[in-house]
Amino acid sequence: MTVRNLISKAGLGVSCAGAVLAVLGGVLQTPTLWHAGLVMLTAGFAVGAGHWPALRSYQFTLWIIAGFVAAMIYSTDLIVWGGFNITHKWIVFLIIQATMFSMGTKLTIQDFIDVAKMPWAVFVGTFCHFLIMPLLGFSLTLLFDFPPEVAVGILLIGACPSGLSSTVMVYIANANLALAVSIAAVSTLAATVMTPLWVNLLAGSMIDIKLTAMIMDVVKIVLIPIGAAILHDYLKTYASVQGRRIVQGIAALCALWLIFMLAGGWDTLFGTASADAQMYGVVANFAAGGIVWALFYNWLHSRSPNVQKYMPTVSMIGIIFFTTTAAAAGRDNLMQVGFLLCFAMLLHNLGGFFIGYLMSRWIFRMDVQSARTVAFEVGLQNGGMASGLAAAMGKLATVGLASAVMTPLGNVSGSLLANYWRKKDARKAQREATVGDAPVSTEQLSKG
Repeated sequence: MTVRNLISKAGLGVSCAGAVLAVLGGVLQTPTLWHAGLVMLTAGFAVGAGHWPALRSYQFTLWIIAGFVAAMIYSTDLIVWGGFNITHKWIVFLIIQATMFSMGTKLTIQDFIDVAKMPWAVFVGTFCHFLIMPLLGFSLTLLFDFPPEVAVGILLIGACPSGLSSTVMVYIANANLALAVSIAAVSTLAATVMTPLWVNLLAGSMIDIKLTAMIMDVVKIVLIPIGAAILHDYLKTYASVQGRRIVQGIAALCALWLIFMLAGGWDTLFGTASADAQMYGVVANFAAGGIVWALFYNWLHSRSPNVQKYMPTVSMIGIIFFTTTAAAAGRDNLMQVGFLLCFAMLLHNLGGFFIGYLMSRWIFRMDVQSARTVAFEVGLQNGGMASGLAAAMGKLATVGLASAVMTPLGNVSGSLLANYWRKKDARKAQREATVGDAPVSTEQLSKG
C-alpha cells in the first residue's frame, strides 16, 4: 500500500469520525461537538477524496470548502494566534507574493512568444474577461442591496484577472490549454492597469479609491512576483554567460540596497518624505527583493529541479489561506449577507461561464474548444489578488468577502463544468468509434 493510499484512508477515517461527532453533537445540542465534527468531516474528506481517482480533480475544491467551514466555526482562533492577527497587511502581502510567484513559475517567456501565434484568440479571451466580469459585477451591485464595502468587493473580484484554477479546469476539460495559459499571462499583466481603472470607475462613488496607490499595490502583489518568475525563466532558458553576469550584478546592487534600507537607510531617505515618495520607495524595495529572489530561486532550481513540482502546491495553499482568512475576518458580516452574497457570486461566476462561451462562440466565431477555454478564463477570477488588495485597503473583513465566497463557488462550479465537458467529449468519441467499427450492410454498400 502506497503512502498516498494510507493518507487517503486515514483522511476518510477522520471524516467518518467527524460525521459521527457532528450527528451526536446535533442530537445532544452540544455545539462544541458538532463544530469539531463538521470541521473533521470536511477536512478529512478533502484528504480522503484522493482514494477515488474520479474525485482527485476535486480535492483542491474540497480543501477550499473545508477552510471556509473552519472559518465560519472557528473564525477568531484561525486568524488570531497568541494575540497576533495573521491578516496583517504585510503578512497578506508576503503570502500573496509567494502565491503569485508560484503561479508565475508556470508561465514562461515562450508563453508570451506564443501569444503572437494566436493573437486574435488571446485578444478575444482577454477582452471578454475584462468586459464581462466587471460589468456583470456592477449589474449585481445594482440588483442587490449590499452594504457599500461588500458591493465594492464584488466589483473588485470582477475586475481581477484569471485565476490559477481556470487553467486547471481547462486541462480537466481537455480544452485549449495553450490558449488558456496565454490568456492567463496577458490578463495578469493587463490587470496592473485594468483592475485599478475598473475599480476606480465603478466603485469610486462607494468608497474612497486611491487610484495611484491601488496601481502600486497591484505592481507589488502581481507584477513584481510574476516578473521575478519570468526572470528565473530567462536565466534558466535563454541567458548567455554575459546576460547572467549582468543579472547577477544587478541583483548584488539590489541586495546592497536592501541591506542599506534595513540598516537605517529608510529613515534617512524616506523618514520625512511625502506619502507618495514613501509609496514609491516601498515599491522600489519590493522590486529589488523580487530581483534578488529570482536569482536565489534560479540557483535553488539549478541545484534541485524538483522544487518546481512544489510550486502548484504553494499556489493552492495560498489560495486556501486567502479564502479561509477572508471568510474568518468577515464572518460576522457574512452571517448578515451570506445567502444573498452566495447567490450573487454564483450568478457572477455562472454568468461569466455562459456569456464568455456565447460571446467567443457566436460573436467571435471561435471553435468549441477555444470557446470553452474562454468561458473558464472569464468565469474564474484571481481571488488571492482580490483578497490581497482588500487587505491593502484595510478592509479584508468587508471588501474581501466577495472573493472569499466566489473562490469556493467558482471551484465547485468550474470542476463540475470541466468534468461534464470532458465526459461529453468521451461519450462523443465512443459513439464515433462505435459507428466506425460497425459492420457495413449490403444495403449500405449498394447505397454507397
